[in-house]
Amino acid sequence: MVKVFVSGCFDVLHSGHIRFFEEAAQYGDLYVSIGSDKTVAELKHRPTLYNEQERLYMVSALKYVKVAFIAKGTGKLDFLYELKEIKPDIFFVNADGDSSEKRNAVEALGIRYIVSNRIPKNLLPIRSTTSIRQILHQ
Repeated sequence: MVKVFVSGCFDVLHSGHIRFFEEAAQYGDLYVSIGSDKTVAELKHRPTLYNEQERLYMVSALKYVKVAFIAKGTGKLDFLYELKEIKPDIFFVNADGDSSEKRNAVEALGIRYIVSNRIPKNLLPIRSTTSIRQILHQ
């Protein structure tokens, strides 16, 4: 079976994340790398709403996800250790998570890099953690 790898913080789980997982899983078995609490604090400059074990539990419970785990690394490429270990066929990323640094690291390992256009399912609203946090702070 084809292995598909995604990474992210998934701190405020929402319909955009679910759609992302659904779309990625159309390519094969989905492996989800979740940023650690330390990584989220470093990258987002804020604590997580849900700790890493809670986020792992929620993401693992989704039907589209074959395996989820907390990334061992830190920073924007915190998933590299697991990427090399799992050896996926595809690395799937949202357009807003796409970067040349990420693309170069993934493609250097011979992994196909696919960028999603982040299209909501069935006319649902576009969701992001940033937009949800803004609504909560109003």
